[in-house]
Amino acid sequence: MKKITVILSLLLSLPILKSFSQTGSPLFTNAIGVQAYTYRNSFPTGIIPVLDSVKALGITEMEGPNPKNISPEDFKKLLNERGITMPSIGVDYGLIGKDPYQVVSLAKFFGSTFVMVAWIPHGKTFTIDDAKKAVDDFNREGKILKDNGITLCYHDHGYEFGPYGDGTLLDYIIQNTNPDYVSFEMDIMWTFHGGGDPAKLLYKYPSRWKMLHLKDIRKGIANDLTGGTNTNNDVALGTGQLDIPGILRAAKAIGIQHYFIEDESPNHAAQIPVTIAYIRRLKE
Repeated sequence: MKKITVILSLLLSLPILKSFSQTGSPLFTNAIGVQAYTYRNSFPTGIIPVLDSVKALGITEMEGPNPKNISPEDFKKLLNERGITMPSIGVDYGLIGKDPYQVVSLAKFFGSTFVMVAWIPHGKTFTIDDAKKAVDDFNREGKILKDNGITLCYHDHGYEFGPYGDGTLLDYIIQNTNPDYVSFEMDIMWTFHGGGDPAKLLYKYPSRWKMLHLKDIRKGIANDLTGGTNTNNDVALGTGQLDIPGILRAAKAIGIQHYFIEDESPNHAAQIPVTIAYIRRLKE
């Protein structure tokens, strides 16, 4: 009996299993979403099996748009058949600058109310000049989208955490974009990897964050401002470096509605079920 007690104590000390011992109401009660980029290497070999696996996991939202090897019409039909909605689509910085009305049309086709841009073009180092240009572009493009019922969100990527003034370049972007036209999607792993504190940033700008990318980074990986890391460093939530319960509490407190798992690892098929089980078992 003593041996069993010791084993149970060890199991409950693990990050994933510790949540089993918690009491109270569930911390995470939102719909579970996934970023389509997670399946970038799987879609070309079979879109239907991928979407069937997504449905089987209980995922009901996807951040798109459609993969390259299928039309928006056909992809939307497959999503509808599986009860998967697309509240947000991601588009290239260059495309939204060149033809924002094309982006509006695509978003409306999928029934998306958010358009996300995940990368600001820059050289080896992201600079204040890059940030200033992005602010001007986002304010202009965001107004066009807003006039058409769509919200533009910038997805941070870690390189924006270089120091500037009393804060960071990300602070500059948030503080200088018009809140009527520009909102933000936090990628919690890239925020952390760039040196930011995801929960504190959510509380700092509670009205600006609208969506979250859920991902974690392998223990022992050092932070930097590159905005990049080996995809094998993506791990299931609760097994890496991030304080997932603290982040989810902050997100819940400020009213985040859409959460998209983005697991870029080759092991995503094995890791996503672990991630879902973990967040579903967290308690208040």
